[in-house]
Amino acid sequence: MTAQLPFVPLTLGPAEAVDALAAVLLDGLDVEDAPARSNIPVPAGELLLMPAASARYTGVKIAGVVPGNAARGLPRITGSYLLLDGPTLQPLALLDGVALTSLRTPAVTALALRQLAEPDASHLVLFGTGPQAFAHLDALLAIRPLTRVTVVGRSPEPTAALVAYAASLGLSAALGTPDAVSEADLVVCCTTAREPLFDGASVPDHAAVAAVGSHEPAAREVDSVLVERSALYVESRAVALREAGDLLIPSVPGDRLANLSELVNGKAVVPTDRPRFFKSVGMAWEDLAVASAQFAAAGQK
Repeated sequence: MTAQLPFVPLTLGPAEAVDALAAVLLDGLDVEDAPARSNIPVPAGELLLMPAASARYTGVKIAGVVPGNAARGLPRITGSYLLLDGPTLQPLALLDGVALTSLRTPAVTALALRQLAEPDASHLVLFGTGPQAFAHLDALLAIRPLTRVTVVGRSPEPTAALVAYAASLGLSAALGTPDAVSEADLVVCCTTAREPLFDGASVPDHAAVAAVGSHEPAAREVDSVLVERSALYVESRAVALREAGDLLIPSVPGDRLANLSELVNGKAVVPTDRPRFFKSVGMAWEDLAVASAQFAAAGQK
């Protein structure tokens, strides 16, 4: 009988997750050659298979996206993560795939904005009120001296809950409208929107913007105006030009995009005379980086 695999809970903080991602990129990971995600339509929605490997570890996340779960009072995203030994491919541990995604997605955003946002960025305009919005607030507090948060949400009760959470962290927090981007230092979009959320002409030149809510060619959270006037950054050019509607809809050429490895390794230009826009769709190497860091932090071998 096969021994039961240990279940490793996620105890890393946002700053530790950011550092784990940065370490992988500084160690030379080629993000353009990372394994692709498989998107499989199923009756309930979409099944995502996300494999990744390093010399020491291999891992795969199986995630479900179930739009109908909201009406059932269940999470829209489901999933599990299997971590294996790299040289032997023997299973090592199981992790909660939803918790892992909730940690690594904002850590990716924070890693990018650590390079792109002004050092004294203090006003965050946050679109969305779900788990990713809460997690992004925590992650961004780890990399910038935020003092003010404006929450833009569709439903009053979740919006009020996020405003209250931000206030509990000592921030000046308020409900706002999309026009709040005109006073933002940081704008982060964590929504299921399929159309632009705000007027890209209103974003100040000094601001950094991130959109994380979709990985579909036909969906976007920012408009073509913002994309046209911004310096553009992605996790991987190959992946973004396959999945990122924010860039595909305005037909952005690949030579306008810098990837996250280039950004972290200091090879990408970061101008200060225009907005900086980071678009992420989620990649499997990010899950492996955080999962393996958590495995090590838990004292596993």
